[in-house]
Amino acid sequence: NKSIAPDHKFLYNTKYVSKLYRNKIPLLSRQAIAVPEGQFTGSSISSESAIPANILEARKIGVEAAIVRVMKSRKTLEHNSLMAEVMKQISSKFPVDPPFIKKRIESLIEKEYLERDKENRRLYHYVA
Repeated sequence: NKSIAPDHKFLYNTKYVSKLYRNKIPLLSRQAIAVPEGQFTGSSISSESAIPANILEARKIGVEAAIVRVMKSRKTLEHNSLMAEVMKQISSKFPVDPPFIKKRIESLIEKEYLERDKENRRLYHYVA
């Protein structure tokens, strides 16, 4: 059984020596952690209360940067294509859900990095 309960204890080996300068320690997935009833069960970045403010701000900047990179190369893109491209770029770094990306797109429209097409509201144009 690979799940971790709150009563589990972890020990570390003080005699461990490695030739590597850095060692990778695998992170726990949310499925591996046994969460008591009534506590946080969300698995994405939409539940902002579970993520520290500085990490959330860094993720906002990362998503906005990915959106700008995609739009700078494509100039004009449809909403679903933009979402797919951004998800592909960001998914390796941290979990992200579509409403979060949509909020970042709206933020970039307010900052005048992007604009909606006048006829087709699902089409975005990059503003240089």
